[in-house]
Amino acid sequence: MNIDLSARRKQSGFTLVEIAIVLVIIGLLVGGVLKGREMITNAKIKRIENDFSGVSAAIFAYQDRYGVLPGDDPSASTRFSGTWRAADNGNGNGNISGGWNTTNNGQESRKIWKHLRGAGLIAGPVDNTNASYQQPSNSFGGLLGIDLNLYNLSGHNIVFGEIPGDIAQILEARGDDGNPSSGSIQSHNSQTSYVIDQRYDIGYRQ
Repeated sequence: MNIDLSARRKQSGFTLVEIAIVLVIIGLLVGGVLKGREMITNAKIKRIENDFSGVSAAIFAYQDRYGVLPGDDPSASTRFSGTWRAADNGNGNGNISGGWNTTNNGQESRKIWKHLRGAGLIAGPVDNTNASYQQPSNSFGGLLGIDLNLYNLSGHNIVFGEIPGDIAQILEARGDDGNPSSGSIQSHNSQTSYVIDQRYDIGYRQ
């Protein structure tokens, strides 16, 4: 019995053309994934910038309407619908006091979010639950908060927590002088550059 070994050899394995096609497809898939990640990262960076502008605009709008800063408003509990307590009012001294990432609902830096929600300037509940006072999350998973005279920044500052070092570099390059310790964008670490594999709390001067 004769067996044609040459025919069997022809049927096994892949041709160079087939391998090339597979490699091209893999390359396209990898390129698509990387491009998708880049687009998502760019969208998150843009959201940080938009959130800064949006929160600043909401604070100015509140101040323009009512003549006081949100969070510091001594009459907030009687201005808006929802569930309010006298303790939700600010002291009216012109400053929003308290830490940007506080969990204490008695701090003006937490009350500000309930005041802005009560005024309809940002979305969220207006009741006595923690959700009414809760700081929003930023696009990189940290909190977005308000603080006063933070780092080397004077006045009220909008803070974005837990920002990756490489993203902080981009935000600095796009909006400031590139130095975490100077200018209108600063971090909680007093150094002259951002480390890529660290995370930073970034303050924007309002």
